[in-house]
Formats: sequence, C-alpha cells, structure tokens
Amino acid sequence: MTAASLAQDLSAAIHAHRIAPGTKLREDELSDIYSVSRTIVRSALQALAHQKLVDIQRNRGASVASPTPRDAHDVFEARIMIEPQMAQAAAQKAMPDDIAILRQHIADEHAAVLAGDRGQALALSGQFHVEIARMADQSIIAEFVRSLVERSSLIIALYWRKPSTLCESDAHHALLAALASHDGPATHKLMTQHLTDLHSSLDLHMQGSEIVNLKDALRR
Repeated sequence: MTAASLAQDLSAAIHAHRIAPGTKLREDELSDIYSVSRTIVRSALQALAHQKLVDIQRNRGASVASPTPRDAHDVFEARIMIEPQMAQAAAQKAMPDDIAILRQHIADEHAAVLAGDRGQALALSGQFHVEIARMADQSIIAEFVRSLVERSSLIIALYWRKPSTLCESDAHHALLAALASHDGPATHKLMTQHLTDLHSSLDLHMQGSEIVNLKDALRR
C-alpha cells in the first residue's frame, strides 16, 4: 500500500464517519493495522493534514480534525456564497448523463439510509453537491467546493442535530428537477434555501462525537 492509497482509505473512513473527529491517529497503530512502514503512514497523514481532515501537533501527534463552532459557521457561509451561483451555471450546462449521475446518487443515498448506513448516506449527500460543481465546468471553484464539502462532513459529525441524513431527499429531488429543466434562477434559489436550512440545522452547542476503537473502525 502506498501513502496515497492509505490517505484515500483514511479519508473514506473519515467521510463515512467510521472515524470520529478528535480520534487519535497514532503512527505505530496505523502501521500495524495496514502493515506498512511508519514513513508511509507519516506521508499519508501529512497529505490529509493538507486537506484539513487531520490535525498534526508537535509532541501530540495526529488526530482527525475537530472543526470549531466558528469553523462550522464560516464553512456554511462560504458554501451559501459560492454554491448557488455554481448550481445556476450547472443548470445551463447540464447534460443527460449528468442528470443520470445525480439521480443515481439520490438512489444510492436512499439505499444507504434504508440499510442503516448513515455515514455512507452522508458521504453520498456531500458527493451530490460535488457533482453539481463538476457540471458547472469551473475546475478551480469546483475544487474549492469539494474542500468545503469535505469539511462539512466533519462539521456534521460534530454538530448535526437531526437523526436523518445530511441532505433531505426532497431538497435534492427539487434541485435535480431544476437542473434537468435548465432552470438557472430556480436552481440558484433552491440551492440557497437548501444550504441555509442545513446551516440552521447545526447545533453549535452539542458535544463531540463518540471516539471509537481505531482498529475496529478500519477493519470494515
């Protein structure tokens, strides 16, 4: 296993909420779990730190990032500023294949909910937004949206107060319909309302997520 593939595996576990914010990521433990050298582990953790998914502190090691309430507010404010305009651009460029991809994302998300896999449902909900950004064909802004969505996953793990999935299905279905009909203004309005609703559903006074055994979480 390379450092890149290890980073990808850890990233998937974080976004699926199998590893909670604040979980310690000890080099020796990860080395044992994945049967790789500590050099590879260190490189993977540094890559994740660059993506803001992991915090590395001198003499304290690495842990899954724990966004503060201020971070949570700033991330969603940024999304509300950026994503509606990008969604409007995506509506103007949406192709049948793009709509099919989004429709499949919604179906997969529902399947994950029915299977009781909340983490996977949350990850798919976030990817739905990333796909809309891709459709807009603005690569630099799309990468910024991807970064914001990734950070939102950690924020949801800490502060989400609803038992349901990250993005209500009705909101995604409405966005899909607007995109499919190339209705830019409607898409802009729906995305603004959707992200505003998500922001208001955060409880910034909640306690953090439960820390689980790292080996058990990654064995899946």
